[in-house]
Amino acid sequence: MHFNPSNDVSSKLEVHYINVAQGDATFIKSPSGETILIDAGNNGKGKIVTNYLKSLGVNTIDYMIATHPDADHVGGLDEVLYEIDVKNVYAPKVGHTTQTYKDFLTAVANEGLTIKEVKSDLFLPVKGLVAQFLAPVKEYGKELNEWSAVLKVTHDNNSFLFTGDAETNSEKDMIAKHGSSLKSDILKPGHHGSKTSSSQPFLDLVKPNIAVISAGVGNKYGHPTQETLSKLDVMGVKVYRTDLNGTVVVNSDGSNISVRTER
Repeated sequence: MHFNPSNDVSSKLEVHYINVAQGDATFIKSPSGETILIDAGNNGKGKIVTNYLKSLGVNTIDYMIATHPDADHVGGLDEVLYEIDVKNVYAPKVGHTTQTYKDFLTAVANEGLTIKEVKSDLFLPVKGLVAQFLAPVKEYGKELNEWSAVLKVTHDNNSFLFTGDAETNSEKDMIAKHGSSLKSDILKPGHHGSKTSSSQPFLDLVKPNIAVISAGVGNKYGHPTQETLSKLDVMGVKVYRTDLNGTVVVNSDGSNISVRTER
């Protein structure tokens, strides 16, 4: 699973939706060479992520984002922290008592890092991009998915929205707070394409051209759901799925977008 990074690094944004089966792991390389990692799949998937990053010649992550404490998002982050030089860690202010989440916190501490709190309207200072968190807008109690860090990345005329597992309550709050600034060319639909996310009002504001869904082959949750796929189909959105296409890589030069898939 190796894709050669583009030669012209000066003006290219690369977004790698890494196939980690049922889970999420997204790697972003900015035109300036700065790097962002959003989640790293379940326990045991950190190795896939670190091997993939090393195959790209990446040995530093400038911004690691744990969208929320669920195992299929944070499970592999401890391994990445131990294997790759991570400069900053961001997560929403919600914890979990699971061993998986504790392993993540332990790895952060062992690497001498502290977690910076994600909330709506926080910006990451990445050169050549606008990287803004749109959620969590508020606090959601025990609803871990709703706490998800949602990041919008804008590269000149192209924009990407990474939603973690944000569901309809968070979507409603984002609609109220951000309105038409949710508009993005490429959407990673929330919660692996579950019907509990991708509400029609939210999709109507995002208006994506392309959706990339991260889900595992034959997963027991039925992700992505037919309901979500139908909504995207009706809107004319081109859908890529890690369960069907493997790792999906999107390149942006600021005006054009190209997509490569593993299969």
